[in-house]
Amino acid sequence: MSRRAFILGGSGQIGRAAALNLLDHGWEVTVGQRHGDLPDALAGRVAVSVLDREDDRALGDALARPFDAVIDTVAYNAAHARQWLSLQDRLGALAVISTGSVYIDDAGRTLPEGARYPVPLKESQRRAAPGDTDYSANKVAMEDALLAGARVPLKILRPFAVHGPGSRAPREWWFLAQILRGVDTIPLAFDGQSRFHTTATANLAELARVALAQPGVQVLNAADPDAPNVTQIGEAILAAMGSTAMLAPFPGPPKGWKGRTPWSLESPLVADMSAAAALGYRPVTDYAAAAPALCAILVEEARGKDWLAAFPGLAAYPPQMFEAPPAKG
Repeated sequence: MSRRAFILGGSGQIGRAAALNLLDHGWEVTVGQRHGDLPDALAGRVAVSVLDREDDRALGDALARPFDAVIDTVAYNAAHARQWLSLQDRLGALAVISTGSVYIDDAGRTLPEGARYPVPLKESQRRAAPGDTDYSANKVAMEDALLAGARVPLKILRPFAVHGPGSRAPREWWFLAQILRGVDTIPLAFDGQSRFHTTATANLAELARVALAQPGVQVLNAADPDAPNVTQIGEAILAAMGSTAMLAPFPGPPKGWKGRTPWSLESPLVADMSAAAALGYRPVTDYAAAAPALCAILVEEARGKDWLAAFPGLAAYPPQMFEAPPAKG
């Protein structure tokens, strides 16, 4: 008999990768989401439960028949954790997507505050205080609630700079927008050496599947096998696009918007993946291998559209980052 999985947020960027991974390994998959639309890759292959995850009753009804595993790709706060704790008798194991932004450095600084993390960054690193004031605090509160109350196998996964098909906010558009405008030079701050560890959705999905097969509770970093710097990311995207633009690293921080990328960190963020490896996880791709297909998808999604209509999640960034005038050679 096939194992059954329920994925909340199943047609989003992470959810679709998780669904495809499980389908390829013989699972039956149901996705829970606010609409009935599915990406082409999932159409006809998964069942759909249309619900609002804020509706406790609707979520409970969707799990009226127990599932072997649940993956929640959109959990955000302690209330979402409590939903799952109240439904534990209906699921065999639970994986919840958290974030690498829960970490603070030894001086208490967060990622946006210029944290200087140890390299590599282990799961035991200090976290921000739990609360409801911002994204990271909510995620910490969610983690704490789950860890305090879980009675089923629980996996908390912490991805970093996520990339993959289906993104509403693809960082790669920073390079692609300039390439499509025909620039000849692309400046990069910090000598192009910024490292914000990338996480392919395909790797995150594989880690979720492998971890769900293990007993007990694990909190796991989820990142690619390599941690490319921003120059290497740019080189991969330029190669994927067949572009002759040149990268122009310069020392120090961005100059206004010049050289400011979505990966621009003064100090490296490189995740330790030894805990995941100890469970038997092995990555299925790396950034350079994933870039060509991703770039092709993003270019097609943006064709004939305003970039914010194509990728509305990029509104979280200052628009100047993506609308800066072309660099001069």
